[in-house]
Amino acid sequence: MSEIGLPEFYDNYVKSLTDGTAALFAGAGLSRPAGFVDWKGLMREIASDLHLDIDIEYDLIAIAQYHLNKRRTRATLNRKLVEEYTEDVRQTENHKLIANLPIRTVWTTNYDKLIENAYEAARKRVEVKTDPKNLVPLKRRVDAMIYKMHGDVSSPDNAVLTKEDYELYNVTRQAFTQVLESDLISKTFLFLGFSFTDPNIDYILSRIRVLVGTGRDHYCIMRREPKRKGLRGKQLAEYEYAQRKQQLRIDDLGRYNIRTILVDEYAEVTGILKELNRRVHLNDIFVSGSAFDYAPRGQEEIEKLSRRIGEEIINNGYNLISGFGLGIGSFVIVGSMEAVYRDDTTHADDRLVLRPFPQGNAPAGMTVQDFWEKYRRDMLSKAGFAIFLCGNKQDGEGKPELAGGVMQEFEIAKQLGVYPIPVGATGHASREIWNIVNDNIDDYYPGFSIKTNFKVLGNEKSSNDDIIEAIFAIIKRVRR
Repeated sequence: MSEIGLPEFYDNYVKSLTDGTAALFAGAGLSRPAGFVDWKGLMREIASDLHLDIDIEYDLIAIAQYHLNKRRTRATLNRKLVEEYTEDVRQTENHKLIANLPIRTVWTTNYDKLIENAYEAARKRVEVKTDPKNLVPLKRRVDAMIYKMHGDVSSPDNAVLTKEDYELYNVTRQAFTQVLESDLISKTFLFLGFSFTDPNIDYILSRIRVLVGTGRDHYCIMRREPKRKGLRGKQLAEYEYAQRKQQLRIDDLGRYNIRTILVDEYAEVTGILKELNRRVHLNDIFVSGSAFDYAPRGQEEIEKLSRRIGEEIINNGYNLISGFGLGIGSFVIVGSMEAVYRDDTTHADDRLVLRPFPQGNAPAGMTVQDFWEKYRRDMLSKAGFAIFLCGNKQDGEGKPELAGGVMQEFEIAKQLGVYPIPVGATGHASREIWNIVNDNIDDYYPGFSIKTNFKVLGNEKSSNDDIIEAIFAIIKRVRR
């Protein structure tokens, strides 16, 4: 059987995401919710010009070829491509979730720019390859390589559109095939946005069948053949036929080492991507906090605790995300850097995400408050846990007050499903957050037995060693 359940898929694909071998193959279904047309929409005008009914045609690539045969020019095809794929559309949530995953290799048959725009919006450096003559990486420290194997809307003359384009693919674009072969051997692919009505799928599968061999497993998400209530006679027979055919397709995908995850609705893909994000970021820990006043523990103890937390994050194999909070962030960072440099196999760029809090004016069109909220949300979207320390600032009279920014980070963490670890023993906003979480601990940690460790975090008599032990006991229990 080539079908796979979600629990096994999550376990396997998250391992690939964690070790840097995950890849994505995106089809038209990924772009359609953004407002772009599918192949039928793209070919509707073309079919009408040929006096064909697009709604009963199934070989849509042949439609493009028939048009080229008749007109002897690609002008109309190119115009349609530019018109349909330069629409001003919004990023979908799925694009944002994909860009937030550590996927460094993306292949797509789509002509639009949604994927690369999503990565850039996530402040990742991308290199986009649309020309088989120039597949050598050119940029340094690229976060993702995006291979647009059928071309790009910016160059419609070179887009793969007609039957002849597909037939000559291994002649005109052989370099893409060679790179794809290497990636299929060394990476684990998730095929997303494909259906078996997609005219690309047969060409793609025929292209990769000889490439996959007996290598690693790959995965695709497919909608289960929908069944309506009360089917009888011909309608029931048609449903049963479609169901049998889908199962045969799933089994056939096994020839390519592609295992299928069945969903009832494509909307479930968003939930799957969210769960992948949640699981993969359980290795990433955000530290929130600021301190003008160090009561009740005193400055020396808070600084030592902050430094130990940074150190133990690295020592335990996790990654640190920090925004340099006043009186807290610098010590967390020092501790983490010391741990990094003690380990010759660890590189700071791989283990630390450090972003000083933005100062000065907000970008045009944004208020300062919106800018700061976006900054905080961006940081927390990359975390699985958020540790809260102290959380106070100086008011206009030189007295301490709760840090609103720390409280906002807690609210964002709740929205994103990030597990909060407030060290209430350090007082101020962290105490407030500890009280909120403690009163509703089963909502924040459903199914996890962490109450004993959590009580340690709220006890002002707990030593720094006790707090460190409790923090990482909670993290380890959740990750298991």
